[in-house]
Amino acid sequence: MSTQRGLGSRRRLLLGLGAPLLLGAAGLGYAMWPEEENAEKVRTDLAPLNRRFWTALGDVSDAHWLGYDIDEHGSNDARSIPSPDSRMRLVGVAHLKEGTANRIMSDPAHHFEFGPLAAPPAALKPYIPSSAGWKQSVTYDKVALEEGLDVVPSGTFRFDGIRDLVYFDYVFLYT
Repeated sequence: MSTQRGLGSRRRLLLGLGAPLLLGAAGLGYAMWPEEENAEKVRTDLAPLNRRFWTALGDVSDAHWLGYDIDEHGSNDARSIPSPDSRMRLVGVAHLKEGTANRIMSDPAHHFEFGPLAAPPAALKPYIPSSAGWKQSVTYDKVALEEGLDVVPSGTFRFDGIRDLVYFDYVFLYT
């Protein structure tokens, strides 16, 4: 009988030590598993953009854009405290109706200046013409972004009058 008792306690000891090691190894393997390189899916649907930007830009077409929660995007840190609000980022490029970009840029209330784009997300680079002559106005951004909203978002619109393009990079609070 003492042999049986010795075997049982040895099994419990091995199980007690082995289970945490096995779970730890599985967790480490999961943490080191390679993630998908391009997790950003470029969207082309127009309805969300036309709802959000219609008063500032009119209807857009042929859009390539990303929309995501910037607090969760690319963050694998489980230690952060979740927020009740999300900071949503919409960034992309779209065509405007013919003449719209030049009409917006010719408004004397706004002073538009040439300037390069701040590094767009890699997933959008194929859709942004490298030779575009982007113009921006701080006053236009301020007026266009606060129309009809309780919480003023932050962001910028840049226009290329030759191609009737708009590049937008816009962050708003989603509650």
